[in-house]
Amino acid sequence: MTKPDPLPLVQGTLDLLVLQALASGPTHGYGIATLVHQRTDGHIAIEDAALYQALHRLDRQGLVDAEWRPSENNRRARYYTLTPDGRKRLREETANWRRYARAVDALLAGA
Repeated sequence: MTKPDPLPLVQGTLDLLVLQALASGPTHGYGIATLVHQRTDGHIAIEDAALYQALHRLDRQGLVDAEWRPSENNRRARYYTLTPDGRKRLREETANWRRYARAVDALLAGA
């Protein structure tokens, strides 16, 4: 059985996905993209350009920290970690997303 094409990202969700991926610990961009793809059973794929734009934006906002270190295959990679402000934003955005999803689901259930 073939898997369907990845779903398009809903506007405003990329930062939430990145923050959630980093909640389990420091990782590099490829690790974030892989984790999102795996945890969504392949339904969500993040394009590299969008991912790195989001990481730079989150870094500028003080929600992630970044440092260079060797990757699993001994190549130099930039690892990202959630800051305390990033964890707080993740909690807030998760609550907002769940509230939004319940509201949309309630509307669709009445269709």
